[in-house]
Amino acid sequence: MKTLCFDFGNTRQKVAVFRNDVFEEEVVLPNVEMFSIERIMYLHQPQKTILASVVNHNPAIETFLAEQSQFHKLSHFTKLNFTAAVGKPETIGADRLALCAAAVHFHPGKNNLVIGLGSCITYNFINQYNQFLGGGISPGMEMRFKAMQVFTAKLPEVHAEWNFPLIGYDTKTNMQSGVIAGIAFEMDGFINEYSLKYGNFNVVLTGGDSAYFARQLKNKIFADANFLYKGLYALSETNNA
Repeated sequence: MKTLCFDFGNTRQKVAVFRNDVFEEEVVLPNVEMFSIERIMYLHQPQKTILASVVNHNPAIETFLAEQSQFHKLSHFTKLNFTAAVGKPETIGADRLALCAAAVHFHPGKNNLVIGLGSCITYNFINQYNQFLGGGISPGMEMRFKAMQVFTAKLPEVHAEWNFPLIGYDTKTNMQSGVIAGIAFEMDGFINEYSLKYGNFNVVLTGGDSAYFARQLKNKIFADANFLYKGLYALSETNNA
């Protein structure tokens, strides 16, 4: 049985292919036009689909997916495998819901901090009682680079290069050190502060750059670039039973 997990993010729109409960591949969609959705559905013929979206997309996509499969749209109405002890659960982003679901499914009965590296960096804390307590949101790597270029008169447009020096020797490497090393220091700082309050807990780092940043951190963590997809799959199984 195949399941397609659609993830419409701010930067990229992607879909993960699962056969039963095994992740097979990620496909980056060229756009979120109906043709692209129809094509991926035709290629894989899934029995189940789920959509997590943080962008405005054509509502016809949801209608089409519902006609062609057992479909679920991730929202605050989704049946979850955890509770949300936050003031307004309906404001929790779809991506954060999926990350929390994956943490509870794969690391049950433990305190878990899931750090998602996307357009923004999200810190998501789920305690051993499967309660999502909240966390934090900060600008992602590309957003930080872009902000320095946009909001200053002379700083250039710079992108990540993973062999940057800690001590920058020109404008480009100063900016790379400030952003990339700064993110690593930020994450280690959050992990240390959570440790003081909650003691031993799992830290899961996910997102496209998770493998690289995992090597930069001083704390022990699990790196899983497909963790959000695994959460979508778990929620699909719960809501498309």
